[in-house]
Amino acid sequence: MKKTGDNKSFVDKAWDLQHNIEVRQKRIGKGKYGRVLKMARNPTNEEFAKSSKITGAGILLIGGIGFLVFLLATQVAPWIAGLLGWS
Repeated sequence: MKKTGDNKSFVDKAWDLQHNIEVRQKRIGKGKYGRVLKMARNPTNEEFAKSSKITGAGILLIGGIGFLVFLLATQVAPWIAGLLGWS
């Protein structure tokens, strides 16, 4: 196929896409997040275990608070409304 104006062939579009991907890959580590990426590393087993325990405790805490709010809304609020004569 001919390249006339913006009418590029499928192969030409594929080459352009490949070139854009390669250019982006070369820029990784050189932008505003480059320093963070260079300093990043995998956590040790101890760090991973500690992070997992803290995350699990946070999930349990948030779940417990949510359950308490549910109990207040379904059990305590109607009881208080009954005491006040609102029901």
